[in-house]
Amino acid sequence: MKVMNRIGLLALLIVIGSALIYSTTKNVAYSKYHKDYPLEMDFAGERVPTSLADVKERLDREMSININMNSTTSLLIKRANRVFPIIEPILAKNGVPDDFKYLAVIESGLVNAVSPSGAKGVWQFMPETAKEKGLEVREQVDERYHLEKSTQAACEYLKRAKEKFGSWTMAAASYNGGMSGLQKQIDFQKSNNYYDLWLTEETARYVFRILALKEIMKNPEKYGYLIPEQALYKNVLVKKITVDSTITDLADFALKQGINYKILKTHNPWLRDKKLENTTKKAYEIHIPIEGYQK
Repeated sequence: MKVMNRIGLLALLIVIGSALIYSTTKNVAYSKYHKDYPLEMDFAGERVPTSLADVKERLDREMSININMNSTTSLLIKRANRVFPIIEPILAKNGVPDDFKYLAVIESGLVNAVSPSGAKGVWQFMPETAKEKGLEVREQVDERYHLEKSTQAACEYLKRAKEKFGSWTMAAASYNGGMSGLQKQIDFQKSNNYYDLWLTEETARYVFRILALKEIMKNPEKYGYLIPEQALYKNVLVKKITVDSTITDLADFALKQGINYKILKTHNPWLRDKKLENTTKKAYEIHIPIEGYQK
């Protein structure tokens, strides 16, 4: 009898132990892949209607994806420390809400990206749209790669879109779907509310991706991104030289400025060739680093 009781007790302990292990494992998995986030969100001061079932799920999808894209999201936070201080004052000067800096995040990852369709730069302008907004785009100069000038061009687009559609949320959606494409859907569906429109998957996800990155990047530690100050990317101090004549050899020009060709191109990515022809005497501002490259 005692032997049977011991066997029964042992079996009971095994069952309880297994249940505890399962429960612990389940909780660990849950805490790893899900973190609570606020359902009360806004974009540029415009409320997100998370009381709608599909809106709540669409937000959850983007939050779940971006919380768990560890290396990618870490890099975005590091780059933002360098890029946001340049973008923010230009948005403010133009009366464009600060939240639009997160649009640049999802467009390009805050680098001078090139899309398969030919969009380029942090703000991902197509050539014709860039030219319409006053950016120079030619073989030797492409101001889509000029962060300050392309940010100004983005502001002009967004302000026009806000005037056309009546909300910053729709202005953001039009940056992805295009003004004419969005207008067609408004006319057909008889609604100009982003959250009520049936759109292509990319445009339907677009604002939610902005919202997710905004929430995570504003509260990185809450979502497990404990990045020390010294790991954040920083802007290098530069001096600005105005040039209004042709530069026949940019490598020689760089050496005369006390840097090399690589550093010149790194800090002036809008220079797209080995030379800069300037028959019109246009004034170009070239950045020359004065720190950060001492060996």
